[in-house]
Amino acid sequence: MKHTNKLTTLAASAVIASAIASPVMAADEVNVGFFLEWATPNQIAKVEKAYDEALGVTVNWTNFDAGTQMTEAMLAGDIDISYSQGLAPFINAVNASAPIKLAAIAVQYPANDCVVRNDAGIDISNANELEGKSVAVPLATMADYSFRMMMGALDVDISEIKVVDQVPADAAVSLADGNVVMACGYGGDSMSKMKEVGKVLMTNEQKDEAGIVSFDVVSVTEKFAQENPDMVRTFLKVTDEANAAFAKDQSKIDVIAKDSGMSVEGTQKQMEDFVFPSNAEQLEKYFNKGGLADKAISVVGNAFATEERPALEDYSVAIDTSFLK
Repeated sequence: MKHTNKLTTLAASAVIASAIASPVMAADEVNVGFFLEWATPNQIAKVEKAYDEALGVTVNWTNFDAGTQMTEAMLAGDIDISYSQGLAPFINAVNASAPIKLAAIAVQYPANDCVVRNDAGIDISNANELEGKSVAVPLATMADYSFRMMMGALDVDISEIKVVDQVPADAAVSLADGNVVMACGYGGDSMSKMKEVGKVLMTNEQKDEAGIVSFDVVSVTEKFAQENPDMVRTFLKVTDEANAAFAKDQSKIDVIAKDSGMSVEGTQKQMEDFVFPSNAEQLEKYFNKGGLADKAISVVGNAFATEERPALEDYSVAIDTSFLK
């Protein structure tokens, strides 16, 4: 409840600030949020200053632990664009009337894992034994979405689980120390540490069969998008070019690994399951009626809906694909 109030207050403040803003002026710098331990091809463009060159201004990159933190930074005016923000934190912000827009898909990937301690004696056959026990989950993130969907698929009553809100790095420590019986998260190093003391509750194949798929988005504040549409378009163009270049040549994966804070081996393993759809593919397969994004947005919107933050009847109002063209 505390987080909800904070988000709602920030959203309201952002709307007021936008209404009394000074006349439109082109930005003289761009502030972008991203994740460590989350390897993406555009990090090559980030390190080599391709974004700065194409945009003609300095691009400042700030790393975050969760998409919810990205939202708060955007509403506070500290971040203009969030790269690879989870769909769940984005939708939660939209449900709270935050003035942000989904501009593109950053990456599609298998739903985040939940790892059960080896000594717990719990797997998919007796997952209901999680009831009454403590589980670490970074709330309002895609890991939270994955956790909810898995519990639903396995007929586990979430209301009977003691959910501890922790970012993946802290959740990994709690799992290793035995403070929780299961931890859910994302990020190469954090997940590796979890898997040192446990096993995934559901495999990628099992999650796929249950219809649990995930993707992260590129979100932008409404203010920045309205005042700098060409910059948003250019940002997505550079990203698209970086994805295409990496698909043809992975020789610079060490650049991605260093920027992600991971080993080359860990980076390669993580990226094996990542899909980076081109701008054209997004328009044809994701944002078309009945497409991947169209379906997932509705599912996530309803999964996180509350009485205070109800799901929207139509989430298209929070999406602007014009920047992909």
